Amino acid sequence: MDDRHKNYRAWDPQEGSQKRVSPQEVLPEDDLVFFLLDLLPKMDLSAFHQYYAGELRGQPPFDVTMMVTLLVYGYCLGIRSSRKITMACERNLGFRAIVGDDPPDFRTISDFRKIHLAAFENLFVEVLRVAGELGMVKLGNLSTDGTKMGANASRHKAMSYGYMNKEIDRLRAEVKELLRQAEQLDVEQDATLGSRRDDELPEELKRRTQRLAKIEEAKARLESEAAARAAEEQHRRDAAQAEREAEGRKRRGKEPSPVDSTPEAKAQTNFTDPQSKVMKQSNKGFDYSYNAQAVVDGQDQIIVAPKVTDQANDKQQAVPMAQAALNNLSAAGIAIPQDAHGNPQRIPNTADNGYFSEKAVEGLEKMGLDPHIATGRQKHHEGPLPPETTEQSAEGSVEEKMRQKLRSVVGKTLYAARKSIVEPVFGQIKGVRGIRNFLLRGLEKVSAEWNLICLTHNLLKIWRRSISVGVI
Repeated sequence: MDDRHKNYRAWDPQEGSQKRVSPQEVLPEDDLVFFLLDLLPKMDLSAFHQYYAGELRGQPPFDVTMMVTLLVYGYCLGIRSSRKITMACERNLGFRAIVGDDPPDFRTISDFRKIHLAAFENLFVEVLRVAGELGMVKLGNLSTDGTKMGANASRHKAMSYGYMNKEIDRLRAEVKELLRQAEQLDVEQDATLGSRRDDELPEELKRRTQRLAKIEEAKARLESEAAARAAEEQHRRDAAQAEREAEGRKRRGKEPSPVDSTPEAKAQTNFTDPQSKVMKQSNKGFDYSYNAQAVVDGQDQIIVAPKVTDQANDKQQAVPMAQAALNNLSAAGIAIPQDAHGNPQRIPNTADNGYFSEKAVEGLEKMGLDPHIATGRQKHHEGPLPPETTEQSAEGSVEEKMRQKLRSVVGKTLYAARKSIVEPVFGQIKGVRGIRNFLLRGLEKVSAEWNLICLTHNLLKIWRRSISVGVI
């Protein structure tokens, strides 16, 4: 009988579990963590340090640069939960290279992120400055687009306006009954328990009172939003009527019904994140979300302006996003290209038809941009329109001029490039890094988190550039 067997490499579990491992010896020399450890300490982090400048009491906090590097590294890898970051600090060599033998607690990480939300806006500009110095921002095509990011809100913690009215009536009746029972119980127990304090409400009464207050607050919020929409609609009607009277025209058709400021019965609000809105998702479903916007440069897919809005459509976002991009470029010291005469060139700005309006086109042109915005959606069964080489006509509406501009050779080339500029950025954030929803709640906090997500996207682009070129 053949007793030969395969030999295995020697393995000593005791030795392996007790051996100290150095991240620098194990991880590649060009690993992301070493890139961040080298780059971030050189950046201006004064906005983070300023919080601790006037407070000298208590134990010394964790090093600010270390905490910034830790959060940035986690977001680069798609690890955003403070608990998961703490766990990674104990088990992951990349995180150990940042924190060493003194990892912060998850509560410390969470608090640091909340305290310094505004400071990450400054860090975004600092990262953009580095990208500009490396020649990664050329301003040959600024492309604007948005994507729906899930809110940290449960659909089960929402209620419609119609149901609110029924629930308020029910809770008020229950509170009234519980108050009657509590008063009767107080009278019966006064002899043995003494007098009770006014704030000692029974648990059932306390719970219903709190729920009633939350529902009434949510109801008032829906009514306020409906009143604002009604006022806007009334203003639009008044302006249209004034225009008709000035032109001597009469209204066509039936007189519209009066503007109603009462919310629809199906109008909903969420209790966990009231500022989030129900928006249509890419999978054709609906969920509580925010509309995350980005302006991306065509050279290396660097985001030059991030922003979050609670509006489901993009119609009003073209001008604000372009202004944010110009502000960030100026703050980062990235100059606008000039022509042969030393005058600033008009920067092409491409966007899909969701951004188109005459007001948006005129606003972008006044800012010195060259808008290329689709005027309508092309149907799948239709072939592409033939390009036009003729110059634009001086006559015609803004929409006609834009349609003609997009059919020119230059316009067609610029707009076609949009699909390879801004759309892949959202795929890299949501598909590659797995960041499809926000952890924080409220528009202000969500906007700051989107800044952090976008600046880490830019850092990843700069890191990959440094690997290919060999220097930073």
